[in-house]
Amino acid sequence: MRICLLSYRAYKYSGGQGVYIKYLSRALRDLGHEVDIIAGPPYPETVDGVRLIKLPSLDLYRFSEIRRYFINPLWLNTWPNFVEWIGECGGFFTEPITFGMRAHNLFRQDGYARKYDIVHDNQCITEGILKIHQMGIPMVATIHHPITIDRDLALKASRSFIRSLGIRRWYAFVDKQIKVAGQLTHFITDSENSLNEIVESFGLPRDRFRVIYCGVDGKVFREKRTEPRSDNMILVINSGDTPLKGLKYLMEAVAEMRKTRAIDLVIVGHPMKNGYTEGLIHSLGLNDCTRYTGKIDTEELVNYYSMATMLVVPSIYEGFGLPAAEAMACGTPVIATRAGALPEVVGDAGILIPPGDTRAIIEAATSLLNDEGKRKLMGEKGKARVKRLFNWNNTARETADYYCEAIAAQKYLKVV
Repeated sequence: MRICLLSYRAYKYSGGQGVYIKYLSRALRDLGHEVDIIAGPPYPETVDGVRLIKLPSLDLYRFSEIRRYFINPLWLNTWPNFVEWIGECGGFFTEPITFGMRAHNLFRQDGYARKYDIVHDNQCITEGILKIHQMGIPMVATIHHPITIDRDLALKASRSFIRSLGIRRWYAFVDKQIKVAGQLTHFITDSENSLNEIVESFGLPRDRFRVIYCGVDGKVFREKRTEPRSDNMILVINSGDTPLKGLKYLMEAVAEMRKTRAIDLVIVGHPMKNGYTEGLIHSLGLNDCTRYTGKIDTEELVNYYSMATMLVVPSIYEGFGLPAAEAMACGTPVIATRAGALPEVVGDAGILIPPGDTRAIIEAATSLLNDEGKRKLMGEKGKARVKRLFNWNNTARETADYYCEAIAAQKYLKVV
C-alpha cells in the first residue's frame, strides 16, 4: 500500500505522538509498504525508506512569549500563517487547525489525491483533514485519548476565573475536533480505556473504532548491564508540564521519604520556566535531590531506565502510558496509577496505586526500596509482559489490516 501519515507535531520530545509516528512508519515500511510522513515543525525523526514531507509553519513556540507577537509581517503571507499568529495572540492553540489547512492545500495539487491508497491522521482531526477525506481518499484517524480530559483536569486545577478563561480559549479546538470526528468513519485508539473515554466524550459509535496497542522496540529498549542499578533513584517521565501528569503527588512523596533516606529524583524532560513542576520543586524544598535530564536521545533514555531503581508514573490520566512499557522492557520495576490505560499496560507486572494518592506512592516506593529481590522479580515479569503484548510488528500488521477495511469501505461507497 501507499500510506500517508499526517501529524501536525511528531517530534520525539513532543510526547507519545512522536514516538508513535516514528515506530509505526518504520514497522509499516518493514512490512513492505510505501510510507510518507507529512508533518509540521518540529519535524519527526524518520528512518531509511520513509519519506518526510515538511509543511512549514510559523512554529511560534520556538520564540519567547513576546517574540511570538512581534514577528516579521512578511511571514503572514498565507491564510494559515495569519490564523496561526492571530490565534496565538488571542491565546488559542491553532497548530492542529492550521496544519489541517496546509495539508489540504497540499492535497489539492495535481495528482496528490491519487498519490496514496490510505491517509492516516495522527490526532489532528480538523476541517482540513476532513476535506482531504471528502476528496475521496480513504482515511483512518488515531485518537490516543480525548483531549477533553486534559481540558477538564486543567480547569479543575485552575485557581482563578481569569486562568479558567485562558484554558477554555486554549482548548477551543477540542469542540471542533468532536464535530469533525462525527463525520469520519474509521478510528484507531491505543487501549480499551481510551475507547470508553472517547465514546463517552465524543459521542461516537463503538463500531467505528479498532483498539490497537502501541509497541516497544525490543532491540532498543532492553536492560543494559554495564553498571549496577542505583538503590535510590526514582525516575519519572515528564513530557508535559501539566497537572495531568500527577507530579505533585510524587514530589510530595519524595519530600516525605527523604526525611529518613537519601532519594535521587530524576525527571526526564525539560523544565518549563516558571512552570508547574518548577514551582513544586521550590515549594517542597527538593532542589538538592531533584534533577532534570533535559532533552535526551533514545540511547540515553535506555541508560536511565537501566540505572533507575524504579519508574513512577503518577499520572491522573494516561491514554496509553508508553514510558511504563519502555521501562518494563528494560527490566525496571514500575509503580503506576490506575489512571486511564495504565492498568492495561502494567497488568500484574508492576504496582498499581490510586491516582492522586501521595501516601500510596510512599508505601509502594518504600516497599521496592527495601526489597531488592522484589525489584528483580518485578523487572523480569515486566520484560516478559512487554515481549508478549507490545510489539511494533504486531501493531503495524493490525493497522495495515484496518487500512484495508477502510479502503474497502470507501470503494463500496463509490459503487453505491
